[in-house]
Amino acid sequence: MKTLNKIYTSCLATMLLITANGCTKLDENLYDTISSENFYKNKNEIISAVLRPYTHANAWGTSSGQDGWWRLAELSADQLAWPTKGRHGEDGGKWKRLHYHTWTVDEGGINSAWSLMYWGVGLCNVPIENLEKRDAAQLGITQQEKDAFLAELKLFRAYHYLKLMDLFGNIPVVTVVGEPARPSTLSRTEVFNFIEKEIKDNIDKAPKLSKAMLGRMSQAGGYAMLVELYLNAQAWTGTARWDDCIAAADKLITNQAGGMNGNMALDPNITDQFKPDNDLSKETIFSVAYEFQRANFQPGFPSDFYHFNQQFIYGGSRNGNDGIVVIPDNFTKYKDADLRKRTWLLEGKMTRFDNGQPLIATGGNEYDGKQLEFVDNIRKNKTGSTVSNMSEGEENSGVRFNKYKLGNQVANATTQPSTVYNNTDWNIYRLTWIYFAKAEALMRKNGGTATAEAVQLINDCKVRAFATADWPANQYTVASLTLDELLVERGREFIFEGFRRDDLIRFGKFATGSWWDHQPTNANRQLYPIPQQQIALNSNLKQNPGY
Repeated sequence: MKTLNKIYTSCLATMLLITANGCTKLDENLYDTISSENFYKNKNEIISAVLRPYTHANAWGTSSGQDGWWRLAELSADQLAWPTKGRHGEDGGKWKRLHYHTWTVDEGGINSAWSLMYWGVGLCNVPIENLEKRDAAQLGITQQEKDAFLAELKLFRAYHYLKLMDLFGNIPVVTVVGEPARPSTLSRTEVFNFIEKEIKDNIDKAPKLSKAMLGRMSQAGGYAMLVELYLNAQAWTGTARWDDCIAAADKLITNQAGGMNGNMALDPNITDQFKPDNDLSKETIFSVAYEFQRANFQPGFPSDFYHFNQQFIYGGSRNGNDGIVVIPDNFTKYKDADLRKRTWLLEGKMTRFDNGQPLIATGGNEYDGKQLEFVDNIRKNKTGSTVSNMSEGEENSGVRFNKYKLGNQVANATTQPSTVYNNTDWNIYRLTWIYFAKAEALMRKNGGTATAEAVQLINDCKVRAFATADWPANQYTVASLTLDELLVERGREFIFEGFRRDDLIRFGKFATGSWWDHQPTNANRQLYPIPQQQIALNSNLKQNPGY
């Protein structure tokens, strides 16, 4: 059983901020019921304030089921889509506009992503302001503890700004709630420099990664942010920072920032990072942490990924909206010997977890009364259509998500129920991603050609996806690991994890690339527009070019 920080668990349970499937009713005025002068009186109150922004992470995060940054990052790229399937998924055409890059300045989903991340900034700013204006003795803690809390909060605030800068480029930076009332837009380079300085100024004061820091920002999280900053620096600012990327990655690879459950290291297999007890993973760096049994706080990703009858496939209690699928042909980019293909993805005829019998679809959709079968295409198979696009799907269309496992609760003659389920943490950064980032930086420094070190870094990760007998034919060499192949391998390894849009931009394929029924678009689409709703509220905001 996972053992979350007790105060964190209590905070989640008693503040009543989390619904069963997402953060749809967060109380934005947490501190209004208690004056700040009467709060921050002891360490428990301080920790509650420090942890408050993390409860909000479920709203913007990868596993929230809401229009946060993850949907903008993945559904605009070449691996995932939310097509219309029969009478489901049209949703005003917003998923199609993301897929085809035809979004407008009035998109509710884009405004939601902006609002959720700035809300998170505000939730960091409030305790930062209150801690900074009080002496440590007045707070009932040591100066070192105060410095560590402030550093943690400032690193987490920097993470929010990193995602905002990634999506929108030119944004305002606010470090005190309400000051100024209408902040002006800063250039992307100015925001980049602010984030870099915030991380560097605070990283050494932040706690090291440990079990007690599960789901919280630590020194390791700070270095992972630096890796992401420097990996994308050329795309974001026009100036390459490959050496800085390598140096930050080495801090994590050589375990200089602490590690979960002992030394940080790659897990021995491809499932440890994604199962209900993945808090035991040695390669977790920063995650959105969940605790169902003790706090009724469970992941929200089923709403986006799961079929209406998904609970019968894995033996749990969670179903979804039959929404996001793998874009056709990505499934075939995995070799049949690749364990990731059958472990992280669902394809073919589905059977019931409890008895192994065919899973018969229910709910009055296209395959009602027939065995559910996920297929690597998006078209109306029942009518024999050859058209494949975002409008032509059925409930079985598309290979499905199976990367993160919730665990089962159903017992039969041979399978006992899991004692841990619905606890699966969602990784924001994991060590495998750091290995890939360093390898790419080494290759780009070397004119796009792989070095022996780069090949070793990728092979150290990839070897887990193949049986011993299959590995010799599937390992990379200096000749076979080209930049184009690295992009494909990044897709195989990090599918569903929120990095694909950035990868395509960095490799020059987001605006110019074609995939499935998506055609090249304008370069300005590499940034989302500043939402018109925000410009209406703040006339000092400057719209991005081309909108």
